[in-house]
Parts: sequence; structure tokens; C-alpha cells
Amino acid sequence: MPLLRLTKAAAVSVAMLAAALVVPASAAGEPLEDGSLPCQVTGRDVRYLVLFDLGTSPAAATAETTMACGDTVVYYPDIAVGVATSTEPRFADRVGRDRAFSTESVSGRSAKRQAPVTTGGGSDRRDRTGEQWDMDLIRAGAAHEVTPGSPDVVVGVLDSGIDATHPDLAAAVTPELSAGCLSGRADQSAAAWRPTTSPHGTHVAGVIAAADDGRGITGVAPGVRLASVKVVDDDGTVRPESVVCGLMWAAAKHMTIANSSYFVDPWPLTCDRGEEHVVYEAVRRASDYATGKGVLSVAAASNEGRDLAEPHGQVAGPHGERRTLDNGCKVLPAGLRGVVAVSAVGLDRLKAGYSAYGLGVIDVTAPGGAGTSCVLSTVPGGYAQACGTSMATPHASGVAALLASTHPGASPQRLTRLLTTQAATVACPTDYDLDGTGGQDAYCSGYAPFNSFYGHGLVDALAAVTP
Repeated sequence: MPLLRLTKAAAVSVAMLAAALVVPASAAGEPLEDGSLPCQVTGRDVRYLVLFDLGTSPAAATAETTMACGDTVVYYPDIAVGVATSTEPRFADRVGRDRAFSTESVSGRSAKRQAPVTTGGGSDRRDRTGEQWDMDLIRAGAAHEVTPGSPDVVVGVLDSGIDATHPDLAAAVTPELSAGCLSGRADQSAAAWRPTTSPHGTHVAGVIAAADDGRGITGVAPGVRLASVKVVDDDGTVRPESVVCGLMWAAAKHMTIANSSYFVDPWPLTCDRGEEHVVYEAVRRASDYATGKGVLSVAAASNEGRDLAEPHGQVAGPHGERRTLDNGCKVLPAGLRGVVAVSAVGLDRLKAGYSAYGLGVIDVTAPGGAGTSCVLSTVPGGYAQACGTSMATPHASGVAALLASTHPGASPQRLTRLLTTQAATVACPTDYDLDGTGGQDAYCSGYAPFNSFYGHGLVDALAAVTP
């Protein structure tokens, strides 16, 4: 838990004294008069996510960070979460291991397990909507005859950046609402929010709002606007401070929907305990804040093929340690309250083998592709196919955008109710033997209107725009 504070002045002394007690005896330097240790300079600047007590002022947060030998990158007073850098190797000990965490300090990197984008999709802009089985599955074409969506609706694509020069996306991307969040602080320069090496964000964006102009592909809601919010770095890593920044930016810019086709590193499931608590709590605070500001968060269930309702067993941690999973471990942000979690189905409306699932966790399902039938969408320089819950999620965000277009001013809670009640029921399969070995590859629980594979059912674009 955060250190208690008697006064703002006493807070720093208490924090420093507590930190001094946990620093190893071999640490260089004698304690100062206030009980703290002198700062060490290692030459390597490490970034930290830092939790503060709710209500901590910017001045107090900056003072505490400075006394712990850190420099404040940004502080979000509404949620009492900060980002700091430090060359002091004992920074986390000074602040408290239950309050400061650095993804950079964790050796190794979690595999994102996002299906790679196939770059052989071509670049010509002939009409390729006939290849979009996914749009047929959710009745998007019929919905466009009613409305393509409203430009008053903005979907923030929290991802690896959007190629705003792509002809299918140029009219939709809104530069003044876009920002890069890789440092934890929003940067509105175009270089910060455009893609560099990853086509992932551009692919996601096309599913949501590619133009309906008779060329290329068409998105679920081609009439809405997009904001590129870059939270995924060139290595595919999604640091928690980037996600906090992205959600806070979406809230500050009054976006309607935030699409998150990823899980937060460095663990596929983050547990609300120990050093993981810092990540869990910071993302939870940011998510709750964004929801409170009118932003509907829609997130991928992940491609772990895991039952998220009953996480159990032991998995290897980044240090080689064994991590025991329990009900306090969730995929972030999909597992948080108020976030719409999306699983993936293939052309046959059957849950894709890679898709995570879980009764009470999955809200809806959407086309993510399976086998040779993946989802065609935009990538820088052309078009390509990809499979994954990353692809299913923007279908759900697109339908939510159509709902927001036909129900102006609807709250995230109302949009969620509409999205789930209008979804097309998909019952549990009687046989889920994907590899033909005679065994079940996963077990679906619940009943037809609500189950662990499909939640409330398959999102339905036509239902979203039908009075």
C-alpha cells in the first residue's frame, strides 16, 4: 500500500526513511541527516511507473520523486499516477517496490502472440470488399445503407500508429486528436503517432473506418473519425505507462471509444499483488477515469487460448521465477470492470483456437479469422491479412461507433448495454475438437444467450443502426 502521509513535508521524510531501511547494507554512501541515501548515478536512465496516494498534488508528487533521485516525466493528478526516470538503481526501493515499477528492469519481453501481418496482400486499390467475409458476418454492408456513422464519433486507436497517408484512411485520421505515448507523456508531433516498423495499428484502423469509396476495403463505420494514439513500440512492447497515457489522452480529448488490441506487458496476465500491483492499479485507475469521462474501452481478450475466468497453475516469469496464477490475475485492460472484452471467431462463427475465453469475462465476439481465412485490412503501402483477437476487437469498436452515431451522447454503460443486447446469439458448440484428435480443445460453459466463448454473442452492425 502507498506510504501514509501526515503532512506533505513529513511525507518525503517518512518515505525516504522507509526506503533507507530496505536498501541493501552494501549500498554505497552514508545516510544523510534526513535518513536518505545520496543519489548514485549509473549513466543508464530507467523509466518508472509510480503510484501515489489519491489526492497527491503535482508539487508533492514532484518533490517526492526528486527526493528519491528521479525526474518527473509526467504526473496525472486525477488518478495520482506518475512517470519518472532515474539513473539511481535504488529508485524503486526509495519510493517503495509496491509503488514503483519499471518494465525496462524486467529481463526479457513477453511474446505478444499477435498473428503476423502477411505483407503479400497487394497495394492496388481495386474494389476488394468481396474479400471481406468478416463484414458480411456482422452485416456491415447492410448497415452502411442506413448510415456509415457520424464524424462526431471519434475512435482512439491505441496501437502502433496509423498511416494517415493511406487513401482508405486519410479522410478519417484526425491529426489534432492524435499523439504518441511511448514515453508516458503525450506528444502531438506527427512523428510520435505515425507508425514506424509495425503495420498493426494501420490494420486495426482499417477494420474500424476504412473509406467506403468503391476502392480498396471498407471499414465497419467508414463515416466516423480516428485518432492515432501510439502505445505499442517498435519491438511490440506495450508498457503500462504508455497505456496510462493513452487512456488519459483519450479522456482529455473526449474520444467516444478507445480500441485496445493488445495486452499490457510484461505479463500476459497481470496479478494484483507485489510489484505487479503497480501495473494493475495504474492501468485500472486510468481505465476507470476514462470511462468516467465518457470513453468506452473495447479490448482484445488476447491470443493465449486461456480460460480467463479461472486462471490457475504456474507460469514462468521474466526472471525465470514461477508465478502462480489465481483469480486476481487479469489480462489488462480487457479484464477490468467497465471494459468490453472481445473474443475472436472464424468464418464458421466458431471460436478461434488462439482466442482466450471465460464466462463473465468475454462480453462479445467478433471476426478475428482462423486458418487461411484471416481479416483483410489496410497496412502502410497497401493491404494484408491478419488473424487474432487484435482483429476482432476493432469490429466490436466499429459497431460501438455506429451505436454512438445513432445514440448521440450515450454513456459508455449504455453503449455497452446496446452492444451486448443487440449481439446475435451464438450457442456453445456441441463439439470443439479443432485438431480432430477426439479430445476437446476447450470447454464452453454457460447457455446460448451468454457463455464463455462468445459472451452475449456476435456483434451486429445492422442491429446497431436499426431503430
